[in-house]
Amino acid sequence: MKRVVITGVGAITPLGGSVNSLADGMEAQESAVCFMEEWSRYCGMNSHVAAPAELRDEKKIPRQKRRSMGRMSIFAVQAAEQALADSNMDLSDIPSNRVGCIVGSTTGSAISISKAFETMLFEKDLSLLPSSMFFQCMSHTASINVAQYLGLTGCVMSTSAACASSLQAIGTGYEFIRSGRQDILLCGGADELHPSVTGSFDVVFATSSKYNDTPRKTPRPFDKDRDGLVCGEGSGILVLEEYEHAVRRNAKIYAEIIGYSTCGSGSNISRSDEKSIIQCISETLQNAKISPAEIDYINAHATGTLQGDKEEAAAIRDIFGDSVPVSSLKGYIGHTLGASGAIEMIASLKMMEKGIIYPTLNLNEAGPDCMGIEHVMEPLKKEINTVLKNAFAFGGVNAALVFRKYNNSCQNFVL
Repeated sequence: MKRVVITGVGAITPLGGSVNSLADGMEAQESAVCFMEEWSRYCGMNSHVAAPAELRDEKKIPRQKRRSMGRMSIFAVQAAEQALADSNMDLSDIPSNRVGCIVGSTTGSAISISKAFETMLFEKDLSLLPSSMFFQCMSHTASINVAQYLGLTGCVMSTSAACASSLQAIGTGYEFIRSGRQDILLCGGADELHPSVTGSFDVVFATSSKYNDTPRKTPRPFDKDRDGLVCGEGSGILVLEEYEHAVRRNAKIYAEIIGYSTCGSGSNISRSDEKSIIQCISETLQNAKISPAEIDYINAHATGTLQGDKEEAAAIRDIFGDSVPVSSLKGYIGHTLGASGAIEMIASLKMMEKGIIYPTLNLNEAGPDCMGIEHVMEPLKKEINTVLKNAFAFGGVNAALVFRKYNNSCQNFVL
């Protein structure tokens, strides 16, 4: 089997339009969560907080190609451009059928879907719908728009597993390259904010609603006063590359992906449970051929929901005890849904590079049901060689991935 490395990263997040702005914001312990005043007009909407990202420079994308893009696809294209530039890759030098993309999302563009239904239901005139609307609404809109914009003719795929989408995209890309089917894949996810997005979590009592007047105090992953998640938006894209290919072109290598697994809980439609999370993490460690003791940091999925954080903490406690530092990044940027696994993996790569673990923002006191693991509550300086990234989703979908540091000085991997 081939080896798979990460050679480029790009991100659009609530903390800004670059990977550096994401890392700088987290280092400064900034929260991008704010009160969404316009959401107050929706009856029955309990959560009025979110973490929006700024849409910038979209007109730099030629109009002919931008017509098929909703907000989330623009985020994905911009993040993909950043990742390619960071990888210093010239796609014209590579057979196009050996380069593809796998970009996941929860749904198609929520804003475009809402506009389409408003036109159909109220105007009852389909001729008012622009021909490009369908391409914004379909569930694989982010992946096809990235592929079309960059002219990719290799694998084009969209993983759609709600909040596990982008980690599944990266894991699937890892398996494609590992098996020799592709040399390079742009992998990650994208999602966008809309009242219907937060509302879908609101109706199942999963959103934060107690902190509408103090938005920067929520979400509160693992905290005793947590009351639910806060939706965010953006995109994270990573360039995955076959190791020998990367070495031949003298690419900068961030890390090697060494293990991945995804599974279902089969027990609850709205969440994962401790047993299935243990299964997923254990299979990932087995796939990576490492022991729990070799993990230096766990980037938790923890969104701030009562049940989800409890189940993840229990699984981590069962496998690792309190020996491995754990933090969640949702307090900084909210839950970016289908983009979260990729964005948080990119943030973890920056932590690995800097030798520092960003703490879980708004975690003042761990809930009794989340104790027994090593919560990072203040910035922690630590050499990070091997990271476990978790992602869990509605439908009881679990995903976990392990990556390890690349030592540029000796051109070998840290073992």
